[in-house]
Amino acid sequence: MLKKVGYQDALISNDKGAIAEADKLILPGVGHFDYGMNQLRQSPFFDILNQRVLEDKIPILGICLGAQLLTLGSEEGSERGLGWINAQTVKFKIDQAQQSLKIPHMGWGEIAIQKESKLLLNMPPEPRFYFVHTYHLVCADQQDELASSSYGYEFTAAIERGNILGVQFHPEKSHKYGMALLRNFVENY
Repeated sequence: MLKKVGYQDALISNDKGAIAEADKLILPGVGHFDYGMNQLRQSPFFDILNQRVLEDKIPILGICLGAQLLTLGSEEGSERGLGWINAQTVKFKIDQAQQSLKIPHMGWGEIAIQKESKLLLNMPPEPRFYFVHTYHLVCADQQDELASSSYGYEFTAAIERGNILGVQFHPEKSHKYGMALLRNFVENY
């Protein structure tokens, strides 16, 4: 999707040197929290990733599981998360009255922007994104919540604290809305 919006230099890499030289990082993810954290911790770039984000303050965008990994931990497992955002990842709690709602939450959902951000500048009207998830973020500090969405109840759909950003949805599957978001990430951070 980055190449589609004009960024031909975008690179998929697990190379420590490439990460050390990157201007911005995207941490994607699909799957189980513990597996994702174990893979990240065992990777050759785990330490450089922490240095680049926490010390060098380069922008990082976590997508779906990648956003969840930014938190302290998840109900999905027992591993500690990166802990860069004071938040927990919790399972959707759909009650009896909402039984028509299936888990995982899959499909399009509108977001409600909670604070100004360069990530969401010039969004097309009524921004909506494609979601596929069973777990969602709960921020300890509401100042970290960038956008919310609703599925049975309101939940955090995007987070931002300084150079650390995350989205629960998939911008790469979200057509013009996702293209606008990714363009904003590349151009504004």
